[in-house]
Amino acid sequence: MAGVLRRVGVSLGVAVLVCATAQGEEAGAAGPPDRTRSEVTKAVHHDASPPLWLLPPAPKVQPRPDNEPKRVPRPPLRRRPQADAALQAEVPPGLAPIVLLNVEGVGQGFIGPAGTFFVNAAPPDTNGDVGPNHYVQTVNTDFAVFNKVGTPLFGPVPINTLWSGFPGDCQTNNDGDPVVLYDPIADRWIISQLSVTGANGTTRPFLQCVAVSQTSDPTGGYYRYAFPYSGFNDYPKLGVWPDAYYVTFNMFNAAGTLFMGGKACAYDRARMLLGLSATQQCFNTSILFGGLLPAALDGTRLPPAGASNPVVALGSAANQLAVWKFHTDWAIPANSTFTGPTTLATAAFSEACSSFSGTCIPQLGGGSLDSLGDRLMFRLAYRNFADGHQSLVVNHSITVGSHTGVRWYELRLDPGGNPSLFQQGTYAPDANYRWMGSIAQDQNGNMALGFSVSASTIKPQIHYTGRLAGDPAGQMTQGEGVVIDGAGAQGAGLSRWGDYSMMAIDPSDDCTFWYTTEYIPFNGVFNWRTRISSFRFPECTDVSPTPVITLKINGQHPSPPVVTVAGPTVLTLDVSPGSYTASVDWYWALSYNGTLYWVTSGGLSTTPAPWFTNPPVALTNVTLLNLNLPPASSMTNVIFMVNGGTTVSFDYITATRP
Repeated sequence: MAGVLRRVGVSLGVAVLVCATAQGEEAGAAGPPDRTRSEVTKAVHHDASPPLWLLPPAPKVQPRPDNEPKRVPRPPLRRRPQADAALQAEVPPGLAPIVLLNVEGVGQGFIGPAGTFFVNAAPPDTNGDVGPNHYVQTVNTDFAVFNKVGTPLFGPVPINTLWSGFPGDCQTNNDGDPVVLYDPIADRWIISQLSVTGANGTTRPFLQCVAVSQTSDPTGGYYRYAFPYSGFNDYPKLGVWPDAYYVTFNMFNAAGTLFMGGKACAYDRARMLLGLSATQQCFNTSILFGGLLPAALDGTRLPPAGASNPVVALGSAANQLAVWKFHTDWAIPANSTFTGPTTLATAAFSEACSSFSGTCIPQLGGGSLDSLGDRLMFRLAYRNFADGHQSLVVNHSITVGSHTGVRWYELRLDPGGNPSLFQQGTYAPDANYRWMGSIAQDQNGNMALGFSVSASTIKPQIHYTGRLAGDPAGQMTQGEGVVIDGAGAQGAGLSRWGDYSMMAIDPSDDCTFWYTTEYIPFNGVFNWRTRISSFRFPECTDVSPTPVITLKINGQHPSPPVVTVAGPTVLTLDVSPGSYTASVDWYWALSYNGTLYWVTSGGLSTTPAPWFTNPPVALTNVTLLNLNLPPASSMTNVIFMVNGGTTVSFDYITATRP
């Protein structure tokens, strides 16, 4: 396996090119890391921050050059490519679900409350996740918070703004490889990036900077941590699990000259949610494995009690997946285990662009783009279904004849957490190049796969496809949808693309998919933009109970809904059941003596506007109005909730004064 190059995310003028070789032991080091027991280290710093709006934005980083990616060692190519038994070479017959939201994310020229973003690094490392009320997106080197209609509420600001006032390099460095995840168990947010500038692994450690929101509000305060490493902790990827926040790295030595293998760590989630001091427990693999992904929980059903976190990577030999089971014992770290790998045989494949050092994706009017085909793509999405089966979905980019496609897998876990390959497919329905995918499942087991598309005849595009739970195995059947067909190509001097993208599932309904990745608006370099889009399959059944809204005047809701009052008029709202967690807008209007008014957060308006947007809500006997109507007057109140263009529930009532 030949040595290859990759940028280290540092400022212009101190960019470092490092070489990964097949030798995994650092010259002059004491020997390879211990792989049989966990390494336990404390966070070198931790504290609690003020709300984001009180933190001074960090300085903008200087432009950084594009350098080659740090490759993961892979087995040698076979001389004769084998046929792909999982290939889907036909366009899906169905119609793709329609895009519900399609807005600009952080990218060149993006404007938010903090001003305008200008690209200063490549690739963008686009990542984003969705919560009940917000969408948070990270890119190299900024982040922003949106509401769920796509309006930016905070940012864009440099990601290290999160660590303003925090001791050490997390405050001063903004080195990228960011990840943001919503924690559906705790209703919190976790944002992370690496810090490598100036590190030597001893007196100045390499760091993973981690911030956990103190509440469900991603614009509020954060508990902040810095976890240390003696080597370069490249390509970090996170997963939420009940007993820990799991994270994986491609580790290089401190000199940046030798690949040391994949590393998996567990952060003490329970203590971090409280802002307490925290430790990490880490295990090392060998130089045969890189690009590991930890399982990331989707949905409301937790894994079985005490279940290990599955960690998956491409295997050490051709046509394999490798799966480990990571069990963390916080009380007795010596009892923690990292078991495996279990090897799962797959349909034959060659990594995308493997004959071209990873870079072969053509584009109309531009140079070749990097496929990053040497690793699995973020995320490894885990779901525990109501019928008891546990499922993991993941994807990577592979060679398909003279172009590339997306190979995807569904793994199943038995009650003991042991994996098997349930189904697989290669999505390559035409001669275009598809790569840089991300995949997830909704609560019914329907899958959505987002990816980039390009060819010598088209400019890079953002598309998606999917399948329903009962569709034929290995097939994406639900058409191919378009988020945006980019109008530009990336210039020949810049090959880096994506590094990763993200398909997330909305916790409000467990049906709506949210996807984000990059595109180019016009020919050029360092001018990438990103899109944030959402869609859902009509076949997905929303398990949230249908609410019944009841308006009452002085505790009464007669039929017909007219109440005669002689004194105080108290209007209350009940919701049955007492909470509703779907993504809805609440509209409240009142008609007073023939004039219609809309009640908004700013007061009365003659223009319809939501009273509040995107709960979850828990409303029982909430007082909306308490007033005295003048004699010979009447007031009719109407309230209804809307999910998209659909009215979910409504009610009205009239109060009259004799």
